[in-house]
Amino acid sequence: MIHSLFVINNTGDVFMEKHWKSVVNKSICDYFFEAQSKASNPEDVPPVIATPHHYLINIYRSNLFFVAVVTTEVPPLFVVEFLHRICETFEDYFSECTESVLKENYVIVYELLDEMLDNGFPLAVESNVLKELIKPPNFLRTITDTVTGKSTGVGATLPTGQLSNIPWRRTGVKYTNNEAYFDVIEEIDAIIDKSGSTVIAEIQGYIDCLIKLSGMPDLTLSFVNPRLLDDVSFHPCVRFKRWESEKILSFVPPDGHFRMMSYHIGSNNMVAIPLYLKHNINYREGSGGRFEVTIGPKQTMGKTIENVVLEVPFPKSVLNVTLTSTQGKNSFDPVSKLMTWDVGKIEPGKLPNIKGNITLQTGVPVPEANPTITVMFTINTFAVSGLKVNRLDMYGEKYKPFKGVKYITRAGKFQVRT
Repeated sequence: MIHSLFVINNTGDVFMEKHWKSVVNKSICDYFFEAQSKASNPEDVPPVIATPHHYLINIYRSNLFFVAVVTTEVPPLFVVEFLHRICETFEDYFSECTESVLKENYVIVYELLDEMLDNGFPLAVESNVLKELIKPPNFLRTITDTVTGKSTGVGATLPTGQLSNIPWRRTGVKYTNNEAYFDVIEEIDAIIDKSGSTVIAEIQGYIDCLIKLSGMPDLTLSFVNPRLLDDVSFHPCVRFKRWESEKILSFVPPDGHFRMMSYHIGSNNMVAIPLYLKHNINYREGSGGRFEVTIGPKQTMGKTIENVVLEVPFPKSVLNVTLTSTQGKNSFDPVSKLMTWDVGKIEPGKLPNIKGNITLQTGVPVPEANPTITVMFTINTFAVSGLKVNRLDMYGEKYKPFKGVKYITRAGKFQVRT
């Protein structure tokens, strides 16, 4: 299946490599670098690169490329999913998956890779199982290992989950307070044209869970309007046949944090755009130009829009942008030509505005196209799709757990053309 894994940073350094079968020379990455040089940005690198004797399958996450080397034909999505699972495991163990963090935890990283893949085939990929095999790092254990020269992070016994038909949950879990929390997170991907009309709008949704329940609870989660959901993918704990027949999520949950499901709501459904932009950007020959943007709420059901940030990438011919805003802070990077306006919270009755002058280089033609504005925002206690959890029931245990559901809407790739 997978022979080797190379981790490459943005500068093209292979700072980590792991081999499971035979050692593959690092020079195989030259094919990857060739494909990378032809891509306009890191996300455009082809996910599968064929070489005379190997296939290179890669993903890009946290400013790092994870490149898997395979010698036989395998389903590419299988390898891509496994690479994403590696990144998620690192994030679960170390809070983030960056070059500096991976270098600080070299030993644990290699121990995890040894357990996750056996002779090139996925073995233990569930976080609960891995944490029983290899303990997450903490400050006290690091000092102890340094002083004694021994590694105390590897468990001596086989995890109970490995031997059960529910490998994602360990046995004997006990909590004083039994709690189950569900976060319904929706990201809007949208393109808005100059006139304010929606070109395309889609929703990528996730349900993230934090389960702290004793014993072996069997849960069912139902929705008021499950027909909204399309293109759904589940954690292995969800019983798919029950979902297909009744549109109810039935599952024995893992212990702790996990993503139970992700879903997609396409442009064939009406997606409400929660804010609007009024913009006026124009350039004048010899005298620079003017820039003005006003932002306001549109359809938020009375909810407050928070953490609003606008990013405007200006063309290279722009020397400087001098702006004044009625709210928040703005900055302009003369190297990257990126203007950032951190608006903050949009209060009721207030429409934040920013305006000012654009300075152009002398003797350079006036830019033909206006920049595309990228908008970021968050709306708490609001699901833009209208999805609503109906109820959560528990079977198999006698106690009554505390249950909570939180809704969050935020911007995904949200762009306004000017």
